[in-house]
Amino acid sequence: MILTTTPTIEGRTITEYQGIVFGEVIAGVNFLHDIAASLRNFVGGRSASYEDELIQARSAAMDELRRRAEALGADAVVGIDIDYEVLGANNGMLMVTASGTAVKLA
Repeated sequence: MILTTTPTIEGRTITEYQGIVFGEVIAGVNFLHDIAASLRNFVGGRSASYEDELIQARSAAMDELRRRAEALGADAVVGIDIDYEVLGANNGMLMVTASGTAVKLA
């Protein structure tokens, strides 16, 4: 399965558009990560715990997008866009959505 942010795939011809596919993940960030991030905010630098949460959520959203495209019989997903939002009363939830167009290739 080819996954790309571009609208075409160099050297390949799109023969059929099978529809828009999505992958969505809403992940809670636990309080231990909040404590570590608060300390990092105080002393400066990167927050590895939040970065790890972001990487895992993005990976899960892309996996879901791939599974949905495969279920349609697609060979690739083009034009992928990834969006991030924080949700919840204290912004304690991270939402990652990935969307693109599932296509068949020649």
